[in-house]
Order: sequence, then structure tokens, then C-alpha cells
Amino acid sequence: MNFRHRDGSIDVVDAPLGSSLMSAAIKHPVDGIIAECGGNAMCATCHVYVDAAFGDRLPPMAEEEDEMLDGTASARTERSRLSCQIVVTEEMAGMTVDVPADQV
Repeated sequence: MNFRHRDGSIDVVDAPLGSSLMSAAIKHPVDGIIAECGGNAMCATCHVYVDAAFGDRLPPMAEEEDEMLDGTASARTERSRLSCQIVVTEEMAGMTVDVPADQV
């Protein structure tokens, strides 16, 4: 998985199948992924913007995630997702997500 930052730098991390994107970011300390609630979809501090080319490869957004995305520090877009709610699958190989400027 690739986490792209505003300055253009990219953190490439190993994200095991079945793990959350957030847990991979925390394991490889990706700057900008705070994850205050530990992956419970209760804080929106793991907000990312998913590459549009991969949007249809993700599971549908649950109501809880949708509600949390309304309170993100950086603007919500059609590409916004909580990385704690993205479970890594083979279809996501090579996916890039953009890390927002602010999480809190």
C-alpha cells in the first residue's frame, strides 16, 4: 500500500491481507495517520483519500463510517474513507491513498 503525503513523498508499507489499512499505517508509522480510537470508526483520525481507480474495489461504506466522515478535520470528498474500515484484499495491490493535511 502507498500513502502519499501533501509534499509528494510516499510511504510504501506492507499491508497483510485481512488487516486494516489503518493497522498497516500504524505498524509502519505513517505520518498523518493518528488513529486515536484504535480502529473503531469513532474518531476519523485515520481519514484518507482513496485513489479513484480503486474506489470500486472497496466494500460499501457503512453508516457509521459515513457519519464519522462528516466530521473530518480536512475536507470530505467523494474519495474519503476511514482507513480503519478498509480491509486489505488482493484487489487492492498497488493502491495509493492520499493522507489529508490535517486529522485533528
